[in-house]
Amino acid sequence: MSLFIGMDEAGYGPNLGPLVITATAWDLPANPRECDVWKLLSDVVSQDGWQEGKRLHIADSKDVYSTAKGLKSLETSVHCILQLAGVESSTFKTLWRQLAVHFPEDDVQEPWFVDDLPLPVLAAVGEVNHLADRLANCVATAGIGRPRLRSDVVLTDRFNRLNSQHNSKGVTLSTLSLSLLRTLWEPSNDDAALIVADKHGGRNRYDGLLAEILDGEMIFRVEEGRERSTYRIGETEVRFQMKAEAHFPVAVASLVSKYLREIAMLSFNRFWRTHLPDLKATQGYPVDARRFKADIAEKQAELAIPDQILWRDR
Repeated sequence: MSLFIGMDEAGYGPNLGPLVITATAWDLPANPRECDVWKLLSDVVSQDGWQEGKRLHIADSKDVYSTAKGLKSLETSVHCILQLAGVESSTFKTLWRQLAVHFPEDDVQEPWFVDDLPLPVLAAVGEVNHLADRLANCVATAGIGRPRLRSDVVLTDRFNRLNSQHNSKGVTLSTLSLSLLRTLWEPSNDDAALIVADKHGGRNRYDGLLAEILDGEMIFRVEEGRERSTYRIGETEVRFQMKAEAHFPVAVASLVSKYLREIAMLSFNRFWRTHLPDLKATQGYPVDARRFKADIAEKQAELAIPDQILWRDR
C-alpha cells in the first residue's frame, strides 16, 4: 500500500465565518503517482455531476456546490465519505469534534455555535446509506484502505491572532495547513507517499515552512514555479500545485472543507436571524459582509458581541 494525502481549504477570502482546512489520507494499492483513483471508483463516483441515486459528484467544491445548486449534492457526497471513514456525523458539533485538530472549549466558542445543528440538512438519509454502501464495496474491490480525515476549523479570533503573529494571512494559511498535515503523515516512515495541496495564493516557495514541521529531515527542492512547487523528503514527494483538485484525495478535502464551512455559515445566519428575522443571510465574502455587518450593528452592540470574534481583519 502507498499513501496519498490531499489537502485543501475553504473560506480563505471572506470576512465572516471560519477558515476550514482539511487533509484526507488514502492507502492505495499502487504507486500514487500512477494510481488512477477516479477510474477505480468510476462505478460510484463522477467528476462531471451528481447522478441522483447512482453516482456521487466528487470534484472541486466550486463545481459541486453553489448557492444556485444548493447543498444537497455536496452534502450527499460528503456524508458518504464520512461513512466510509467511520466518522459520526449526526450533528455539526459531533462532526466538528471528530475531525478537528483544534476544538474550542464551550466558553470560548462563538455564540452562533452554542446551539447544535442536526445533520444532514437536505441529503436523504436512505440515499446516503445506499450510495455509502456502494462506495464502500467499490473501495474494497479496488484494494483501497479506509480513508483518514482531519480538519482545522479556524474561528475568527484565532485567525486574527495568528495573522497578527505572522503579519501575513498567507503565512497563517501555510502554517496551519502544514501543521494539519503532520497529524496524518510521519516523515520518518520509509514507505512511499505522495502529498498534494492546492497552491497557497501566489506563494512558490514552501521549503522553509516544511522545515518547521520536520525533525531535521533533508528537503530536496525539485522545482518551484507558478504552476507547481515540488519537494522530496525521503520517499515522500510533496507538491503544491494549481488545480490540485484534479487529484481525488484533494477533491475530497475540498468538499469536506466546503461542507464544514457551509454548515458553520448556516449556524451563523440562523443565530442572527433569531434576533433579526428579516435579515438577509450572508456567505461572508467582502462586499456582502460589509452590508451584513452594517445590518447587524445595532443588535451586535446590544448583545455585546465584540468584533474580535465576528470580523476577520484580513
